[in-house]
Amino acid sequence: MGQSKPYRAKALVVEDDPMQREMIGLLLEESEFDVITCESAEAAELVLQGNGDNVVLMMTDVELAGHMTGVELAHAAKKYRPDLDVIVTSGKPLRQRLPEGALFWAKPWAPLDVIRVAEMKASELSHRGWRRSS
Repeated sequence: MGQSKPYRAKALVVEDDPMQREMIGLLLEESEFDVITCESAEAAELVLQGNGDNVVLMMTDVELAGHMTGVELAHAAKKYRPDLDVIVTSGKPLRQRLPEGALFWAKPWAPLDVIRVAEMKASELSHRGWRRSS
């Protein structure tokens, strides 16, 4: 019989720039997260509605493909999952209010910032009894 894979926390990356999306995804995978990527807020909202229970971290740009902004997505995500860690990024000043508990990162941010947040979240989850793969 095959071995079951240890459960890994999921991160949702919402970014319309393919290079940024890939870089963020790789950084989170290095921190032992399974990563779901979307280029629009509408696609990300479908993920959250479908299997959003497994998503513990979401990082989104403000300006995305589609009609919905990353700030609007942050509000929707917090309605589905109030405990979801949300990071909203933009190269421009933020014009809309973020939901309570969401963080704003001005671009350019350092890749090490993503790793730090991922490692802090992973540590928090391991203290709550989530298993990380070795």
